Amino acid sequence: MAQTKMLGFVHTGQRMPDKRKAELRAQDFQEIYARFSDQSAQEQAGRCSQCGVPFCQVHCPVSNNIPDWLKLVAEGRLEEAYEVSQATNNFPEICGRICPQDRLCEGNCTIEQSTHGAVTIGSVEKYITDTAWDMGWVKPIQPTRERPQSVGIVGAGPAGLAAAEQLRKKGYEVHVYDRYDRPGGLLIYGIPGFKLEKEVVLRRWQNMEKSGIRFHLGFEVGRNATLTELRLRHDAVLIATGVYKARDLEGPGAGLDGIVPALDYLTASNRVGLGDTVVDYENGTLNAAGKNVVVIGGGDTAMDCVRTAIRQGAKSVKCLYRRNRANMPGSQREVAHAEEEGAEFVWQAAPEAFLGDARVTHVRAHKMHMGVADATGRQTPMPIEGSAFTMEADLVIKALGFDPEDMPGLFGDKSLKVSRWGTVQINHRTMMTNLDGVFAAGDIVRGASLVVWGIKDGRDAAEGIHRFIQTSQAAVERPVAVAAE
Repeated sequence: MAQTKMLGFVHTGQRMPDKRKAELRAQDFQEIYARFSDQSAQEQAGRCSQCGVPFCQVHCPVSNNIPDWLKLVAEGRLEEAYEVSQATNNFPEICGRICPQDRLCEGNCTIEQSTHGAVTIGSVEKYITDTAWDMGWVKPIQPTRERPQSVGIVGAGPAGLAAAEQLRKKGYEVHVYDRYDRPGGLLIYGIPGFKLEKEVVLRRWQNMEKSGIRFHLGFEVGRNATLTELRLRHDAVLIATGVYKARDLEGPGAGLDGIVPALDYLTASNRVGLGDTVVDYENGTLNAAGKNVVVIGGGDTAMDCVRTAIRQGAKSVKCLYRRNRANMPGSQREVAHAEEEGAEFVWQAAPEAFLGDARVTHVRAHKMHMGVADATGRQTPMPIEGSAFTMEADLVIKALGFDPEDMPGLFGDKSLKVSRWGTVQINHRTMMTNLDGVFAAGDIVRGASLVVWGIKDGRDAAEGIHRFIQTSQAAVERPVAVAAE
């Protein structure tokens, strides 16, 4: 009997890929982790216990067959591992880089719970697909049949792109419309290169174009065409725009110069990295170089801003968050990376005013204590009377989350139903809105969330669209019974 390659956790410790030293990586926007070597990937994949109930898979939004592809990697069957990995996930090399594995698969790994240290699932996932690209295993989609129907997808973010691939595999003519000049949405303009180098996203775009998916960039629904006009062009339409309206700060001085939204700041930095000329970066408005920076927020976007400011050469970088470390929504791994790179976290503190004449110079904040838990189980922060303090700030970045834009108004169709939060309402069984043949997926339905949930929603929407078109087509083709004379 051949010796098993699994259960290695009993003799092999957890190991991540080599990480660049903080003082070096803080000087550029390259990814901070190297790729596993073949031997290291096999050793780490072989640590999997192949448990009877794979909690890693249960807690993965796209239900990746993680134990299966870990076993295949451990056995050196890498092309098969890639086939299993990509069967449930359109962009495994992206999820391997940016998913908060510490909250999802790795955080629920059985051997993590038994104190042996989780299998480094994300790093193995990245290794599998990066190797697949190098070996030429990632190929353009070639449908077994071409269908006459077309689908229009509004938004080239994770949900829209995942749906586009799934629909193209079924043979539909797929058109993707996006307001930006490159597809990818937050993958291109929101997430910094040190977490996701842009070439990783751009090569997917190129592969999708080779698959026959047509991109209409710089196209804004409501300006270039209304939703009604898109519905006339296509047999079905998917709304996958994401949520981009930044939540704002209130209080004295909130309108001072030098207080900027997180997405504006990150987009400027990413555009510069892509070689674009950004006026507000060059004139210093969206550039942290030499400045005392205060980032307000505790999610992954706040971490992206903190770490970007360090790389731009900020004089100091502080992250102000009203809850404690245990109650923050962002990845603990990202917080650790930021601390290594020199960021300072001011826990349990919230801004109450911004000081300065025309431009911000200081943030006045007060301390918070953690009160009783709310309905979600998180403790509610409460201000401590008389605890005010100030900190220097030449640039304040608001990373407070995102809300939907006015979709009915933006699309020129007031009949599109939205929730009281502004998200598009759908039938979650079909993914269709109240408009016949119009579907929605991703953050515009569930609110600001993870990339992997966008991929899951996009795949589900593609199935709903396929059922809708085929049912509609069958109804058209069904012969009408003629009554006997």
